[in-house]
Amino acid sequence: MIQTLFPRDPVARALTVSTMTLAASNGVFYAVSVLYFTRVVGLSAGAVGLGLGIAGGAGVLGAFLAGRWSDRRGAHRVQVWGVAAQALALAAYSFTDDAVSFTAAAIVAVGARGVHSTARQALLARWFTGPERVEVRARLRVVMNVFIGLGTLAAAVALLLDTAAAYRTAMVATAVLLLLAVVPLVRLPGRVPGLAARMLEDAPSSGADVADAAPVDAPHPLRDRTYVASVVLNAVVAMQFGVMTVGVPLWVATTDAPTAVVSALLVVNTAMVALLQVRASRGTHDVRGAGRAVRRGAVLLAAACVLYAAAGHGSLVAATVLLVLAAAAHSLGEVLSEAGGWGMAFELADPRRAGAYQGLSQTGYALAGMAAPVVVTALPIRFGTPGWLALGAIFVAAGAGAAWVARRAADTRPVPESVPVGG
Repeated sequence: MIQTLFPRDPVARALTVSTMTLAASNGVFYAVSVLYFTRVVGLSAGAVGLGLGIAGGAGVLGAFLAGRWSDRRGAHRVQVWGVAAQALALAAYSFTDDAVSFTAAAIVAVGARGVHSTARQALLARWFTGPERVEVRARLRVVMNVFIGLGTLAAAVALLLDTAAAYRTAMVATAVLLLLAVVPLVRLPGRVPGLAARMLEDAPSSGADVADAAPVDAPHPLRDRTYVASVVLNAVVAMQFGVMTVGVPLWVATTDAPTAVVSALLVVNTAMVALLQVRASRGTHDVRGAGRAVRRGAVLLAAACVLYAAAGHGSLVAATVLLVLAAAAHSLGEVLSEAGGWGMAFELADPRRAGAYQGLSQTGYALAGMAAPVVVTALPIRFGTPGWLALGAIFVAAGAGAAWVARRAADTRPVPESVPVGG
């Protein structure tokens, strides 16, 4: 945990500190935003849902475009711009008074979040290599989960007070925390000599401004069929996030288990991710190992689907036990599939277009986030046990496909050499 919270590498340290405040901001936002928009601003639940749905499209576009921007301008710069823009958009929420202004702010906020998520991936792809790259990504995810939890706990003050002033204060706090996340990123180039050059390592520099040059002799990721297949299959597996955040709460309400068990399941998930994510990432810097991790994770997700379905047919005690077991299997599947997905995203990418490749990968995750609520409500919630079994089969098929793509890539083409570590 000391290594996770206080890494020795200066880039990892800056990303970790930035992630702490960014995650705390997210935790506060998740806890109070819906109540703020409906009770304080006065928007209907439908207006909030529509606005966030439109904003989701901006998030997909931002994630994709940020890859190209990262290659041209430097991932560290693009990440600063993205975090700062999201902070300003969160501050703008305090001044929204109708659906139009809310939607406009949401488009900027979600779009900017997509931008800095891709830029972070591109920075990791440029600066770190091999097992270190996936391990740093795993440690950042642990930090993210822990500090989202802390932010959620801090937001309990506003929830207890339950006043317009308390909710407004909490929303302002989300913007302030996000602005603080910019500080270590802005200071990074001055503390790490050669960082700016490393972010543009493969751009030609013949007297012209290197920041305006584009990588040469590198394929566009959309033309890389292996990488596109990897992104699609891992995006399908990534729909599991929607199962925990959307499907499980709705499903628990249909079982004999108390609804309060939803909180316990989220605690189980958070704890297991924090404890096991770094361990699960070991070996996924190897393409074959990454594919196997995705396949194993998908099988565990399918097992979780079977347990969730069984909980719908048990008594209070049996349903509760089955739900806890399902959450444990789900969490194990999550950490394995995520680690494998990162490994494939990093190792199958052409390092000459690191940003563009990571942009495509993050676009896949963004699309999965948009599709997951629709798929989860259309299958398990609508059809019950058959829907759960169908969803489990989808996970298994996608995981097997990802493992096949990884194995074939390892057999038929050399994996591009990573950019050397710059410090």
